[in-house]
Amino acid sequence: MSFLAEYWWLLVALLILFTGLVTVNQGTIAVITMFGKYRRVLRPGLNFKIPLIEQVFKTVSIQNRSVELEFQAVTLDQANVYFKSMLLYSVINQEEETIKNVAFKFISEKDLMQALIRTVEGSIRGFVATKKQAEILLLRREIVEFVKEQIDQSLESWGYHLQDLQINDITFDQLIMESMSKVVASNNLKAAAENEGQALLITKTKAAEAEGNAIKISANAEKEAARLRGQGVALFREEVAKGMSQAAEQMKQANLDTNVILFSMWTEAIKNFAEVGKGNIIFLDGSPEGMENNMRQIMAMMKMKEANRG
Repeated sequence: MSFLAEYWWLLVALLILFTGLVTVNQGTIAVITMFGKYRRVLRPGLNFKIPLIEQVFKTVSIQNRSVELEFQAVTLDQANVYFKSMLLYSVINQEEETIKNVAFKFISEKDLMQALIRTVEGSIRGFVATKKQAEILLLRREIVEFVKEQIDQSLESWGYHLQDLQINDITFDQLIMESMSKVVASNNLKAAAENEGQALLITKTKAAEAEGNAIKISANAEKEAARLRGQGVALFREEVAKGMSQAAEQMKQANLDTNVILFSMWTEAIKNFAEVGKGNIIFLDGSPEGMENNMRQIMAMMKMKEANRG
């Protein structure tokens, strides 16, 4: 009988001993109280607490946590703005005082979440109330920075730290969205018209420059061609004059009449008229009197030219 009693007491002691073993999961820290008062914290792994005296009051997660928010705010010009955002937060650190603060600051996790969400929403509403609806879409970063600055102190007093606030969507009432779309569309049309006008102006300017350059090149080419033609005519006349002078000198030495040269030039001119006239009608006096009259005129011109030279 005594053996059974000793065995029973040994079994009870082992059961009490095993009830003192506590396993704390990775990423969490257990808060121990004794008779309702804070005692100590237990780190991840296998721990031991005094059976029946020490109790696990709460297990605090030190991992990152997130919550999605959807709420409404009103701008300075009385426009309703609807936000969808994601809040990322965590315990500041794993120090004992921080864990103690997290464990006893709120009655439950629900109360913490309610206070956190209302604090963030209130901060954003306060910021939005100072801005007009046309400014809100451009101020995402400013909103996030303002919220962090406003609530960091409160969160730290609770033992938490705001790691990130992402504003995923900002919308307005349907009428405001439609009016904003019309404004954007009209601005796009205005920009397109301005771009088209600038492109047309550039095209016309370039075309005018090209036409001007072409005219300038053509004029320079015509000028050069005229100069070359003039030089050619002058050289031709000079050579003709030289030839005629030589021919006249030779005919004088041979005691021949130099009027033969003039007669030859006249007949060559008539021949040239016939060859290159292209069907044009040229009236010439072919009678002996007309021939004699033409010869006298040519001789008079020659004598006048020799007199001018003298």
